[in-house]
Amino acid sequence: MKRLLDKYINKMVRQGLAEEDGIHFLGLDAELVCSRPSDASNAELSGVFDLMNINSLLYAEPAEPYRSIIGFLTEQAEDKLTPSDCETRTFLHDIPVIEELKASEIFNVLSHRKAAIIRGKGIVSYGTVSPEQAFVSFSSVCFSTFVKFFSDIMFLSEDSREKNIPFDERTIRSFRDIVKKLSPDNMSENPVVPHIPEQEDEVYASLVKTGKALVDNRLVDSYFGNISYTHREKIYISQTGSSLDELETCIDSVPLDGSSSAGITSSSELSAHIGIYKATGKKAIIHGHPKFTVIQSMSCRQEGCDLSTCYKTCRVPRFIDNIPVVSGEIGTGPTGLAHTVPESMAGRNAAIVYGHGIFAAGDDDFSEPFDVIRTIEQKCRKEYFLKLHHLL
Repeated sequence: MKRLLDKYINKMVRQGLAEEDGIHFLGLDAELVCSRPSDASNAELSGVFDLMNINSLLYAEPAEPYRSIIGFLTEQAEDKLTPSDCETRTFLHDIPVIEELKASEIFNVLSHRKAAIIRGKGIVSYGTVSPEQAFVSFSSVCFSTFVKFFSDIMFLSEDSREKNIPFDERTIRSFRDIVKKLSPDNMSENPVVPHIPEQEDEVYASLVKTGKALVDNRLVDSYFGNISYTHREKIYISQTGSSLDELETCIDSVPLDGSSSAGITSSSELSAHIGIYKATGKKAIIHGHPKFTVIQSMSCRQEGCDLSTCYKTCRVPRFIDNIPVVSGEIGTGPTGLAHTVPESMAGRNAAIVYGHGIFAAGDDDFSEPFDVIRTIEQKCRKEYFLKLHHLL
């Protein structure tokens, strides 16, 4: 268990989610193991194991800029945050906010949610089977609050300009301070070298290398997003719930003719990947969740639209750098992205899904779609700050 805790602590640090000395990770095996020496926090956290049937509990102060973002958002929140991105909607629902690091308070919220924010302190999450679950939930809170903060400021800016609603000085100061804490955009080169896989083992190797590159360049967190390659009438795709930086044993080979049930463990977006391949003929497909691409995809406030259903029902044509922005919820239902994305990608190499992320495809290898995702994220980030330059 200690080895597993250390593994996910290292991931948190490497992905810029938290600093090692601010992480408390507890795991229950034959006995309770703590990542840090016993202190008052560990005493309260240990008590949660008496109240919940869990095998791991993670409490950490997030690294910047997440720390300041969460601090700003929770100053105004009463008992929960409700981001509107796809990751929150489908995975977290909402993010409870509690006042104290107490076992009873933590139990009250984690009994019906995957993670919670302790006001002014940090994020707490848990796993029932593996510490990976706690890590994933923590990462999702960081992603969702980042998207919420910057999209909220974007909407406030639009209201200020169009409806003459003034910004309050505290919001402007916080925005400026948080922007200074952002990691620099340093993706100057494409780390995915052009290579057309000819044998099955080369297909697997390409997926593994590209998955790691996506996580290392923070174009997706390790758990969300998916990747596929079509080769000799089979689609090779990351499994549902797999970590993109650990795909060595988490790739399914699914016959395109549906003659096998191998796809039962494949990504939930297998149907979208097959649809994209059939619509475009492109073999290499990446689905990522780059933050500013997600934020910019939500920059639409059409008069008369129901914003609560925009993500699945909007049909207003929009584009970001000639890439269509489409609605679509996860799955194969009538408004599912399995329908909207392939249709929008006919004759194109990418599509952006409202509040969700981007699908990009390449003819023969992953270099092209990786470069598309990387370039669009850079452009979305640049365009975002051009729109809000008056606040900086």
